[in-house]
Parts: sequence; structure tokens; C-alpha cells
Amino acid sequence: MAIGFLIDMDGVIYRGHQVIPGADKFVATLRERGIPFLFLTNNSQRTRRDVATKLTRIGIDAEEGDIYTCAMATASYLAQQKPNGTAYVIGEGGLLQALHEVGYSIVDHDPDYVVVGEGRTLTLEMMEVAGRHVLGGAKLIATNLDPNCPTQYGVRPGCGAFVAMLESATGVKAFSVGKPSPVMMRAARKALGLSTDEVVMVGDTMETDILGGVQMGYRTVLVLTGSTQRAELHRYAYGPHYIVNSIDDLCGLDLFEDESLLALQAS
Repeated sequence: MAIGFLIDMDGVIYRGHQVIPGADKFVATLRERGIPFLFLTNNSQRTRRDVATKLTRIGIDAEEGDIYTCAMATASYLAQQKPNGTAYVIGEGGLLQALHEVGYSIVDHDPDYVVVGEGRTLTLEMMEVAGRHVLGGAKLIATNLDPNCPTQYGVRPGCGAFVAMLESATGVKAFSVGKPSPVMMRAARKALGLSTDEVVMVGDTMETDILGGVQMGYRTVLVLTGSTQRAELHRYAYGPHYIVNSIDDLCGLDLFEDESLLALQAS
């Protein structure tokens, strides 16, 4: 049976600007053995080229085609819903480029959608305009619902926090495309060219990576180098199939053999 990997980045491959030990070896092993994989991110700020450059600079063998972002998933979803539509966007370069690439126009008046992503240039005026558009009939789309984003200084408000403000002000619930949404998780699987039972999701966060994988029927690997720790697992009504201390623990497996994952024990 074929096998392929969907791999979260922050907390799995790196923390801040530091690569997690073994991550470079794991990615190199996948590439050497021809095992398909994609890096998944709920950050819509950067383009896939920017993300690949960051990975390369910290020592990960990454190419633009290895990246799949929630901005790409959002743009693809909107293109299917309303081809060549219009959007008022709260977000930055990665989201804007993804929308342009599918034929969307960014407008300030009468948009089909209000699309919210991450960013550090948010103003109350932008939120006010977005709220007026939503109340005027524009559909509210979130690239993800992560409440915060990790930084080298701690955390800052994320897309989910911005969306919550708009939801509260307008009474309209947003449709979210990023992890754990099946929209992004399914699109990433299709990009790998694999069936459901051939996909393994590797992540550090129960609420996004693991939940998204479980809901899609993928096998899931929780690494303990990021957001979720082992002592917290009793809080969840779902669990990962496997738990490892870090991605380095995956390097010794024969990843050509599906059964090799059985060597990992979730507890």
C-alpha cells in the first residue's frame, strides 16, 4: 500500500527560527524514497514560495510545490463556489496572491465575500468596512479559526480572534476553510494523489492537525514538541493513532512499509 504524509510545520518541523532535531533527516528520507508529502500551514500571510524559503534557510530541503497553505485552500474553495468572484480581504500577501491566482478580484465595494486571514496591519476601520459588507450580504469566510499565532515573543491575535470580532458585531457565523476543516484536509489529500487510507497526518496540535486527520479518516501522529502535551490528552474525546516525542522518532521507520507505523504506540 502507498503511504504519504501531511506535515504541520510550527511545533513539528521548527520552533521559531530553530529546526527541531531530526526534521531535516525525516524530510530527506521522504524525498530519497519517493514518498509523497506536503507541508500544511494555517498561516495565510506568506506565499508558498516564502514558506519554502524559510524552510530552506533553517536546513529543510523544501520546494515551493511542497507547501499547501490555508490561503491556497480558501482560494480554491471560493473559485469552486463562485468562479471569478470578488472579495474584500483582511490579510496579507499570501492570501492576496492565492486569490489572484484563481481569478479573484480584490475590491472595496460590493464584494461577494469578506475573507479574513492573519496580519499585523489590521485596523478598526478595516473591521468596520468588513462588517458593513457582511451585513450588506457578503459571505464571511475565515482562512482558519486559530485564535492566536506563535511568535518569538509569545503569541499575537490570530485569524480566529479577528473573525470572532466580526461574528460578534454582525451576528453572522464565518465559514472556515483551514485545518481542521475537511475542505483543506481533503484538498491536501487530493494534491498528494492518495486515497484516504494512505494518508498520515503529523502534527502537534489536537484541535487542528489531529482533529482534522481523525475527521477525515487519516491516520494521525501527534508529536510532543509543540502545542499539545501528553498530560492534556485526557481532555479530548478523540485521540491520535500514534504519539511520538518528536519527528525524529519517525526517522528509523521503513516508510515504504505501511505496517511500520504499527511500531508506534499511542498511550
